[in-house]
Amino acid sequence: MKGFLDRIKERAKACKKTIVLPEGFDVRTIKAADMIIKEGIADIIILGKKEEIEKLANQEGADLSGVKIINPENAENLQEFANDFYEMRKSKGVTPEKALETMKNPLYYGVMMVKKDLADGMVAGAAHSTADVLRPSLQILKTAPGTKLVSAFFIMVVPDCQYGENGIFLFADSGLNENPDADALSEIAISSADTFAALVEKEPKVAMLSYSTYGSAKSTLVDKVVEATRLAKEKRPDIKLDGELQVDAAIVPSVGASKAPGSPIAGQANVFIFPDLNSGNIAYKLVERLAKAEAYGPITQGIAKPVNDLSRGCKAEDIVGVVAITAVQAQNQKK
Repeated sequence: MKGFLDRIKERAKACKKTIVLPEGFDVRTIKAADMIIKEGIADIIILGKKEEIEKLANQEGADLSGVKIINPENAENLQEFANDFYEMRKSKGVTPEKALETMKNPLYYGVMMVKKDLADGMVAGAAHSTADVLRPSLQILKTAPGTKLVSAFFIMVVPDCQYGENGIFLFADSGLNENPDADALSEIAISSADTFAALVEKEPKVAMLSYSTYGSAKSTLVDKVVEATRLAKEKRPDIKLDGELQVDAAIVPSVGASKAPGSPIAGQANVFIFPDLNSGNIAYKLVERLAKAEAYGPITQGIAKPVNDLSRGCKAEDIVGVVAITAVQAQNQKK
């Protein structure tokens, strides 16, 4: 049976999208672009100085003949982009001069390309912080219709695992929101359910996780998860979702039947919603290391068009995987 990423790549190839990579000065970007073009996963635009990019490509033996290279600093649409950014941000004190300088930044230029449908998504972060990647996304693209906040998730693929969706899980938020309140937690749950359905193509079964199951403990920490569960069910009654649940009750059928009888998802959960970033981040790293799981992320959800952040420790192969996921996200947003 094909693995998760193999299926994602097949879907990306079936309806190719254009992804912009703004970190043309980073050798990992160059290597990844070569692999993406060779595999036919997406069409690629690299941002940066053409001579520097071509020099890196020659050093690495990378073929970029199928890649479009744009230098934002002298791009023909630079002034148009600057004018648009000025109109978007003048109420925030941005001047025409500041807008022009900002648009020379490849991260901002790349997001504006996505905004204007010159690219379908952007992947960056190999050499920039999450804040640097997401700031232009939120300023230019903003959140998706009907979505209140941007969150981050990991797709975890656990080998030889009978739980979840044949060992596939979505963990959220494991990369962005530190301590979401009940309403934010409900929004993360809803976005994650939709994301799981789109990427894994299976029905999401969402567990709102806690150290308590169905009132076995009382505290303000538990109360937040209980309220988030109520809000999520109220907003989206079509989603199979339940809480508060301990993780064993969420995934082990016998424990779920004992601790949460009558639950629609106990013992079957494939989407984990963590109460805070501490627990979400710790959990994904533990599962990745101890269970030798594949961890794909952090991937963002909730932005109007797909922009995804990379770990600064990523390898070229990781960029390829995130580009494939971004392309599939773009396909789903076009539907």
